[in-house]
Amino acid sequence: MFKEIYLKHTYEEIVKMIEPDSRVLDLGCGDGELLELLYNRRNVYGLGVDINTEEVLKCIKRGVSVIQEDIEDGIYKYKDQSFDYVILSETLQAVKRPDFMLSQIARVGKKVIVTFPNFAYYKLRFKFLFAGEMPKSEVLPFEWFNTPNIHQLTIRDFKNFCKSNNIILLKEIYLVGRQTTTNIVMGLENIFAEEAIFLLQKEPQEKITMKEVFVNNAPKGK
Repeated sequence: MFKEIYLKHTYEEIVKMIEPDSRVLDLGCGDGELLELLYNRRNVYGLGVDINTEEVLKCIKRGVSVIQEDIEDGIYKYKDQSFDYVILSETLQAVKRPDFMLSQIARVGKKVIVTFPNFAYYKLRFKFLFAGEMPKSEVLPFEWFNTPNIHQLTIRDFKNFCKSNNIILLKEIYLVGRQTTTNIVMGLENIFAEEAIFLLQKEPQEKITMKEVFVNNAPKGK
């Protein structure tokens, strides 16, 4: 029950970020609930992608456009900036190559929304420190042997990656339990936030004019 309430709260924050009438690609879309919300409240053109047959069938029942495929194998076929938004919600930590996925979705989407549980949340730290076992929580309820989360990451890890790869953080939202919080002192979110939502954009490369090309390649005088 907590998971459903928790996801609905995350979805509400995502819906607020997206402009009406946008083109949206939701990778790892699950049962299509988020896309259905976006259809109804933002009038988006939405496409979901998921590899799980049961989830794809649920999307179809909702009337959500969906493709069944591995998101890492299929991301190549989308053209640069072919969508206004690409969403990767609760999926980054479950893909085989998260660095590759982030670079690709920043290419495909004019803007990108990424959400993930923060593995550096202080309660998880305490459980690992004092119990000496892989920690679990309501957000991360899995055992070490059956978790789909194969690349656990923290907010600090993610920010460092974006900085190193010229990805701009346009907006940051942090969740604690079922609440959105603005009370976390910036710099301490890696400890006190249970969940992170980021709005991202690839830093545009400087355009080189024909004049600059000519000047830079002109023959040097003696």
